[in-house]
Amino acid sequence: MDDEAMTARGRRAVAGGTPPGRSGGRLADEVYDTLLGQLMSLRIEAGSRVTIDVLARELGVSQTPIRDALNRMEAEGLVVRVPHAGYRIPPHITRQRFEDMLEVRLLLEPAAARRSAERATSDQVAGLRRMLEEMAELEGGNGPTAYGAFGLRDAAFHDLVALSAENQVIREALARLHSHVHLFRLHHDTQVTHLAMAEHEDVVAAIAARDPDAAAYAMRRHILRSGERFRRLFDGVRDADGMAADA
Repeated sequence: MDDEAMTARGRRAVAGGTPPGRSGGRLADEVYDTLLGQLMSLRIEAGSRVTIDVLARELGVSQTPIRDALNRMEAEGLVVRVPHAGYRIPPHITRQRFEDMLEVRLLLEPAAARRSAERATSDQVAGLRRMLEEMAELEGGNGPTAYGAFGLRDAAFHDLVALSAENQVIREALARLHSHVHLFRLHHDTQVTHLAMAEHEDVVAAIAARDPDAAAYAMRRHILRSGERFRRLFDGVRDADGMAADA
């Protein structure tokens, strides 16, 4: 459970509150974190079958928290229920879903960063900086587990910006997107972690300086550049499919 505990900590590292939809402290939440960590670290692949009894034995818990966690993941689109066969991990997001998700993030996250620069407490700014320090420790890590843990902290970082903006509707909307889960599942690319770090630092610097315009600009630039990085993954798959068709 060490790998899962490490990735789960990224979900709980948001200072000042629990992620939207969380009850906090319940065993089902811990199971949810564990399964999410396995998704982010690519230990559970797209199309894989997930069954309650196998998970109960693997995690050493009863079936009830497993069922609760999977029901929540189904509602969030992270797993698909298969009649009489348990659950299955859905395919990766489509190119159209990716573009739609990017459009929504560009509408919401710069606004959240702007409000954070105006409203964040000193403790919340310190929490953002601590998050960057944790992400820096994982930046050079090898293997999918470190990559998945970075992705979870990336999600927690963006959630903390939204939390400090004091707009619960924006925070809940971003949480429902699960954009980081879907994007980090696409491919294990360490360049993503390296480039994201510098962009995150610009966002935090603007928030700490209480500069709303700079914070909004830094967040918009980060999302656009992140979109460009992940868009190349879709282009790579398309090119590969084209070569296979020509062969």
